[in-house]
Amino acid sequence: MAKKDSDAKVTGAKNSGAKVLTSLPVGERVGIAFSGGLDTSAAVAWMRERGAMPYAYTADIGQPDETDLESIPQRAKTYGAVEAKLVDCRELLVQEGLTALQCGAFHITTAGKTYFNTTPLGRAVTGTLLVREMKHDGVDIWGDGSTFKGNDIERFYRYGLLANPNLRIYKPWLDVDFVREMGGRAEMSAFLTAKKLPYRDSAQKAYSTDANIWGATHEAKSLEELSTSMHIVAPIMGVAHYDSAVKIATEDVVIKFVEGWPVAINGKEFASQIDLVL
Repeated sequence: MAKKDSDAKVTGAKNSGAKVLTSLPVGERVGIAFSGGLDTSAAVAWMRERGAMPYAYTADIGQPDETDLESIPQRAKTYGAVEAKLVDCRELLVQEGLTALQCGAFHITTAGKTYFNTTPLGRAVTGTLLVREMKHDGVDIWGDGSTFKGNDIERFYRYGLLANPNLRIYKPWLDVDFVREMGGRAEMSAFLTAKKLPYRDSAQKAYSTDANIWGATHEAKSLEELSTSMHIVAPIMGVAHYDSAVKIATEDVVIKFVEGWPVAINGKEFASQIDLVL
């Protein structure tokens, strides 16, 4: 039986003034950052079945590990999304990345190791542009597949509020009912299979990737173990520089700048900054 609107529990206040909802806002529009993977597919189907109106938004951030972005919105509708959109975030992401390079903020050092500021830049752009699109559609509740274990839950929360100060947050993985029913990959797979809903279950690897037009990170799972070497990684952008069998030829690169912005590489000019970075 579907819950009534008044049954939705919230953090800080029961009916108004709260930013973080801890149970499904039945009867309301809920925007979700939709990747098309198992987690977000199950979340959309689960929310729709229980009386919410999910709106799915997929960010095009130039991710090389997703080869068919255009098909994702239609897949979201298959799971029950009222509306689904592909939002092109590449132009702003490229601008933010170039600005970070100008400011010396593209390379971050943690524990003496250099870390490319690719994923944080992607989160900032995704968090603002998707929420802007939601606001345009009259959607003031936002959710995504991030869990309480990482910092993405804070990133999306804070960037979202910058784009829409009236935004409320509903994250399935903070909902006790969702976690109880969809506690893992096996449960989510069984839920979708029982409803004869197709889903994309990514191949199990020893690590996960997070990529956008600026670069890719390889993280989590076995890579979190100190006993595991980075040599298990098969790069999706760049080459395995740590493999002695991989030969990396030296190359001279000449970049032309106009008013502080790159416009040409080795004499070749590009129609847009996106094309230049690609």
